[in-house]
Amino acid sequence: MLTTVRKNTMLADGIYRLILSAPQVAADAEPGQFVHVQTAPQMSRDPFLRRPLSIHECSPQEGTIALLYEVVGRGTHLLSHLQPGDEVDLLGPLGRGFTLVPGRRPVLVGGGMGLAPLLFLARRLREAGQRPAVLVGFRRGRDVVASEDFAALGCQVEIATEDGSVGFRGVVTTLLEKHLSSEDAVYACGPRPMLSALKDACQQAGAPLQVSLEERMGCGIGACLGCACPTPNGYVRVCTEGPVFWAEEVDLHG
Repeated sequence: MLTTVRKNTMLADGIYRLILSAPQVAADAEPGQFVHVQTAPQMSRDPFLRRPLSIHECSPQEGTIALLYEVVGRGTHLLSHLQPGDEVDLLGPLGRGFTLVPGRRPVLVGGGMGLAPLLFLARRLREAGQRPAVLVGFRRGRDVVASEDFAALGCQVEIATEDGSVGFRGVVTTLLEKHLSSEDAVYACGPRPMLSALKDACQQAGAPLQVSLEERMGCGIGACLGCACPTPNGYVRVCTEGPVFWAEEVDLHG
């Protein structure tokens, strides 16, 4: 479907928030789902493949969705040059999102750009009467984005940076271990080693963990098998069976 750019704002060096007018996607989306974005200019096939981007925020009232992305290649470089009024073709919403766990304190953990799907989730949790703790980790203080958006929702926000320039000095998994208890439900997205460490910590604490996996996707609809992920019982397609899984469903250590 064709959507229209409302805003495309640089939040930090190479990190942007793209707001699209997409009423149908905004009406149907659930936290943790993604859209598959065609970054090629009209009448062009370069780059040929779409880019999967988590739905960062969603406003059914305004008919908009927001996508948080980092410029890492040709496709996202093209996205960074979009202007208000430009058209963007996308598929979505796609995939399986997060399942809210009642009766437990929600703890949201994002590593770098892994925080992208967590703002929409935080809003949905607040609407359900829960107050999430949000732990986000970055390499450097100058990379920190979106923390104020979580705070504006009334979330308890803590930041970890590896260079120690903002917040806790260290990695976000260490920050979680200081707070984790069996009363928590953890929702996370980030690099695979981070998710693997979280799985070990949550199993030890007896806290359920859901993870949103970041994988390369060719088609986004389960046909190409390019995003297959190992599980104890074979392989699953991240684009259709995920991208969100209960931690015990997938092999995070491989």
